[in-house]
Amino acid sequence: MYEDRIRELLESVSRGRTSVESALESLRDLPCEEMEWACLDHHRALRQSLPEVVYGPGKTTAQLVKIVESLISRGGPVLVTRVSADQARAVTDSVPGMLYNEVAGTLSSAPFRGRVCDTVVYVVTGGTSDIPVAEEACVTLKMTGQAFERLYDVGVAGVHRLISRVDELRRASAIVAVAGMDGVLPSLIGGLVRVPVIAVPVDTGYGANFGGLAPLLAMLNSCAPGVAVVNINNGFGAAVMASMISRTGE
Repeated sequence: MYEDRIRELLESVSRGRTSVESALESLRDLPCEEMEWACLDHHRALRQSLPEVVYGPGKTTAQLVKIVESLISRGGPVLVTRVSADQARAVTDSVPGMLYNEVAGTLSSAPFRGRVCDTVVYVVTGGTSDIPVAEEACVTLKMTGQAFERLYDVGVAGVHRLISRVDELRRASAIVAVAGMDGVLPSLIGGLVRVPVIAVPVDTGYGANFGGLAPLLAMLNSCAPGVAVVNINNGFGAAVMASMISRTGE
């Protein structure tokens, strides 16, 4: 059992047979809490500086409540993405302190308690309709302790809106560029800055957008250097990548 292994390790440390550093290294792969329908990784934050993140769709409200309760009981922090209003209501009714961001579709626990990274990630959108995915990225950045700024509705249909903020963007450590329609925004930004641009294709657009496939392909075919692409609507994944880039060398 996990408790027995921890007890043995602590006793070994107390008796001087194991160093604190060795014990900490041993704990990096422990533990996983096995439930009937989930296996929770309680030490992800120790390994990656990012807690276990829960994907909401496909889970019943009862399952989600139990998962969040378990994560909170181990000290959190907790982030749940893509939650429905019903899921959010069930969790917030059962777990005090959980915050529901309706725009981002996220549930999160108390703010990050560690050291905030003093570099700044910019989260940029082509249009207002892209904001829900961008806000998922912002909530994720906040949970990782990464400082960030928002720059919304600066798409290529009015490119002067972006050009007027280029000096500001050049101070970023990384940029998350969220766009649907033709998906050109990350390419444009990539040609103007010297920091990594994480492109997020969004399913915003008319029929030929093909549910985000059109901007995904446009971003994958970007001619601008330094542009990397995550999956459609994956604001969470883009934010994690941006945070990891910003913390490199710390």
